[in-house]
Amino acid sequence: MSRLFRWLMRLLGTVLLFAGLSVAVIYYLASRSLPDYNMNYTTRDVSAPVEIVRNNASVPHIFAENDADAFFGLGFVHAQDRLWQMILMRRTAQGRLSELFGERTVPVDELLRRLDLYNLAQQSVLVQDAPTREALEAYSAGVNAWLARINNDALGRGAPEFFLFSKEIAPWQPADSLALVKLMALQLSPHLEEEVLRARLSLVLSEDRLRDILPDAPGTGVAALPDYAALFPTAVPSNESLRIAENWLSPFKRRAFAGASNAWAAAPERSAAGSTLLANDPHLGFTAPAIWYLARLELSDGGVIGGTIPGIPSVLTGRSDYLGWGVTASYLDDLDVFIEKLNPKNPEEYETPHGFKVFQTSQSVIRVKDGPDIPLTLRWTENGPVLPPSHYDLGSITPPGHVASISWTVLSPNDTTISSAISLMRAKTVSDGIAAGERFIAPSLNLTLVDGDTIALKTIGAVPSRAARHQSKGRLPSPGWRAVNRWQGRAGYRVNPEFVAPEGGLLGNTNNKLIDRPFPFHISYVWGDTQRVQRWQHLMQNREVHTRDSFIEAQLDTVSFSARALLPLVAADLWFTGEAAADGTTERVRQRALTLLAEWNGEMNEHLPEPLIYAAWMRALQDRLIRDELGPLAQEYNHVEPLFIERVYRDVDGASKWCDVIQSAPIETCADAARQSLDDALLWIEENHGGTLESLRWGDLHQATQDHEVLGQVPLLSWFVNIRQSTSGGDNTLMRGRTSGSGRNPFLNVHGAGFRGVYDFADPDSSVFVISTGQSGHPLSRHYDDLGELWRRGEYIPMSLDPDLARAAAAGITWLRPER
Repeated sequence: MSRLFRWLMRLLGTVLLFAGLSVAVIYYLASRSLPDYNMNYTTRDVSAPVEIVRNNASVPHIFAENDADAFFGLGFVHAQDRLWQMILMRRTAQGRLSELFGERTVPVDELLRRLDLYNLAQQSVLVQDAPTREALEAYSAGVNAWLARINNDALGRGAPEFFLFSKEIAPWQPADSLALVKLMALQLSPHLEEEVLRARLSLVLSEDRLRDILPDAPGTGVAALPDYAALFPTAVPSNESLRIAENWLSPFKRRAFAGASNAWAAAPERSAAGSTLLANDPHLGFTAPAIWYLARLELSDGGVIGGTIPGIPSVLTGRSDYLGWGVTASYLDDLDVFIEKLNPKNPEEYETPHGFKVFQTSQSVIRVKDGPDIPLTLRWTENGPVLPPSHYDLGSITPPGHVASISWTVLSPNDTTISSAISLMRAKTVSDGIAAGERFIAPSLNLTLVDGDTIALKTIGAVPSRAARHQSKGRLPSPGWRAVNRWQGRAGYRVNPEFVAPEGGLLGNTNNKLIDRPFPFHISYVWGDTQRVQRWQHLMQNREVHTRDSFIEAQLDTVSFSARALLPLVAADLWFTGEAAADGTTERVRQRALTLLAEWNGEMNEHLPEPLIYAAWMRALQDRLIRDELGPLAQEYNHVEPLFIERVYRDVDGASKWCDVIQSAPIETCADAARQSLDDALLWIEENHGGTLESLRWGDLHQATQDHEVLGQVPLLSWFVNIRQSTSGGDNTLMRGRTSGSGRNPFLNVHGAGFRGVYDFADPDSSVFVISTGQSGHPLSRHYDDLGELWRRGEYIPMSLDPDLARAAAAGITWLRPER
C-alpha cells in the first residue's frame, strides 16, 4: 500500500510538473507579443524621426515632422496594441471568417459576400483626395512595419490569438481601412429589420394597434433649446422627484442595438467660463478590448486627440486646438428593401420599369476550415444586392416568385467618407467642419461641433433622394419594378439637418427626433430615443450656465425619465391598496415592492433594488399586453417600449384594448394587467435570485459584459479575457446601459458608451476622456483593462495637447527613425 501511495504521489508530481511547464511555456509564448514601449526602430518608410510618447494609460502621443509620418505612427501603434482586433474586423468585411472558425460563421461570410463590401471599398480608394490617399498609404505602411517587426524579432506572432488560429497575416492595404468604415455602417442602421417587422405586424394588426406597437416619435424635432431665462424666468434648480437569433461575430445588429450616442454643446453665453463646451459618448456593443482606442497625432495643422478605431486612420471623436467634434447615430433612413418580381418564364431575370432584365451575377467561394468549400452565386439588381430569405427573416414577407434586394448608401463604390473624416481633423472652425462633412457617405451621423465661439449640429451622410409618390415612403418593402419607388441619387447636402449658433445657446442629440418635416425630406420615421432627451432637456435647462463638471454630471446621470413617467400610470390603481397581508403571501410581497417603488426617484443606481423591480415589472407587463395579440412575434419585443405602455395606460386611440386577454373569457382591465404582471415579475425575481426584496442589487444583474469576441466563449480562458463590472444606468438613462433583453439574465449591460469625452475650450487642457476597457488588446498587458475601473466609477483621464505635459508624464517612448 505504501509503495502504491509513493507511485501515486510521483505520478501526481509529474502531472503537476508538466502542467506547470505547460503554463510557463504558454505564458512565455503569449508574453512575447507584449510590445515594449521603450524601443528604437529603423524603417525606410518615414522621412524623419517619429516620437511616440506613451502616458501612464498607454495613450500614444505621436510627434512627427510631416503628416504622412504621423499617420505611419498611428498605424504602427494600432498594430502594436490591437492587431488581432484589426485582422478580425478585416476578415469580417472580406467575408473570410470561416477560414478560421469553420461552419459557424458561414452565414456571416455569405452575407458579406453578397453585399460585396470589400470590392466596393477597393473601388472607393480611387475616389479619395490626394491627402487622404497619402494618409491611407502611410497608415498601411505603419501597420506593415509592425508586422515585419513581429516576423524579424519573433514577437509571438503579434497576439496570443494567432497561436490558436491562422498565423498568416496579409499586409494591410488602404482598402482595408475603407472596408472597416463600411463595416461600422452595418452596425448603425436598424431600417432593414424595422421594415420587415412593420410588414409582418401590418398583416396581423389593425392600423390603430400597429400605431400603438410601432409609434412615431412624438412632437417636433428637438436639437436647439430656447433660452433658459426667457422660458423659465423664475425657475429654481430642484432635486425633488417629479412623481431573431444573431449569428456569432455578425456585424448585423438587432434594431435594439443599432447604435446610439449622446452629444451636447454649450455656447459661450451658457458657459460659466465664457467659452464653448462639448460632451460626447458614442454607444456601441461592448467588447474586450473596446472598439475605441485613444490617440493623439501632431499634424502640420496642429495636434488632434480623441477616440480612434483601430484600422481607421482618423480621430472620429475628439478635439484639436481649434475645434471639438462628437458623433451620434443619426437614424437617417439610408436603406430601402425592395421586393423584386422574377420572370415566371426565366427565373434568372427580374422585372424593371423597362421590362425584364438579367441579374448581374458573379461567382465567389467561401473557404471553410475543416469543411468543403462553398460556392456562391452573387446576384444584383438595379436596386442593389439580392439577400437570402433568412436575413432578418426577409423570406417571411417575400411572396412566391419574388426575391428581396436592398438599396443602401453604404454600398457606394464612390465612398469618400474617409476623406471627409480626415479633412475634419484639419478643420479650424465650425464652418470648416460642416464643409468637411459634405463628402461623408456612410454611416450617417449627427456631427456636433464647437470652436472657441460657435456651436453647431449637422447631420452628415448621404440622404437618398426618393420620389414624393414613393409607395411606402421607405417604411415598408416596396415593389422594385416601379420607377416611383427607386432612388434618384443623393439629395443635396443642404437637405441634411443643420443647427448653427442657436439662440438658446444649447445643442444636443440623444438619437432623438431632430426635425419634423414631410416626406421625402423627413430624414427618418425611426428614431433611437424618445426618453433620454427628456432628461437631457431637464438637466440642461436646470442651469443658466454650465461647466465641464455639469456636462460630466449629465453624461453620468442615471435617472430614468421612463420610470418616472410610467410608474404613476401603471401603478395608479395599486398604490397602498388592499387589505393587510401576512408575510410570505403574494399580496404581502407585492405591497412591499410597491412601497419601495413609491419612495423611489427613478435613479437606476447599481446598489438599489428598485431598478430591478421596476425593470422586471415593465418587462413582464409588456409581454402580458402583447403576447396574445402577437403570438411568436412578441419575441421581437424583448426590450420595453415606453411609448407603447404609455399609450396603453393613457388609452390613446383606444390603446387600452391591449390589456384584455383575447383568449380568456373575463375582460381584463389595465389595473388587472399591472397587478398580475407585477406578481409575475416578483415570482421571476424570487425564483432566479431569492433573498428579500430590500437586499437586491440592480448592479448584480446589470453587469457590463465586455467579452472577448472569440476567446470569451472558451471555458477557462473566458475567466482571463472577459471583463464583467457592476454598473448603474439602464435602457433609457443618459448613462445608457442597454440590456441584452434575452437569455437567463435579460438585464446584462451589453451596449453603451465605450468612449466618453468632455472638452472645455475655456481651458482645453482640462478636457477629459476615457474608454471602457484599456488601450491594449493583449490579455496579459496591464493596459488590457486598466481604464475599465475608472470608466465604471465615472472617472476620466486628462486630454492635453501640450507636448511638454505629454513628455513629462511619459511611461515609455518609442522612436521610429529613417534608415540611413
